Amino acid sequence: MTALSLAGIARLERAVLNGFAVLLIVLMLAIAVQVVASFFDLNPLVMFDAPVAWLGRGITLNSLLDLQWHLLAIIALLPAGLVWLRDRHVRVDFLYDGYRPKLRYTVDLIGNLVFAAPFLIMAIPGSVSFWQRAWRAGEGSASGGLNDLWLIKAMLPLGLGLLAAAALIESLRLAVALVRG
Repeated sequence: MTALSLAGIARLERAVLNGFAVLLIVLMLAIAVQVVASFFDLNPLVMFDAPVAWLGRGITLNSLLDLQWHLLAIIALLPAGLVWLRDRHVRVDFLYDGYRPKLRYTVDLIGNLVFAAPFLIMAIPGSVSFWQRAWRAGEGSASGGLNDLWLIKAMLPLGLGLLAAAALIESLRLAVALVRG
């Protein structure tokens, strides 16, 4: 890759991570608004004359609570693959840091094949079914929360798919590094 394309990838990566940082701020604001609205017993906060996509007929305390869960799911699931590729995931670093590079590659590759691959192979089909059931049923909140819950449930297979792609890329990189020595 050229330095220009690597710089472009780095800029894109930074922009994506900044986007998740903005979502984290939105999550904190939703929590703060819900706490204040609950304290003053304000519910609903806003009502609409006609249903609005995803929001339904208004913004209520329940829709703010749903929004918090949705944002948390997006923030936790979607960047997992990027975290994996940046080698920022959790492991027992006090042991790992003392290993030679070849042993690190071996430990990482075995971990990917023994733990990550079986988990992802089982979890992705189940998460797709979970999302499809919500999609087919037109699932929405029964208690005045957000509509179109299938949309947030789609984050599970999407996030796991991105994580699987990252694990595959990393495993291939590790295998090549081990073969090359």
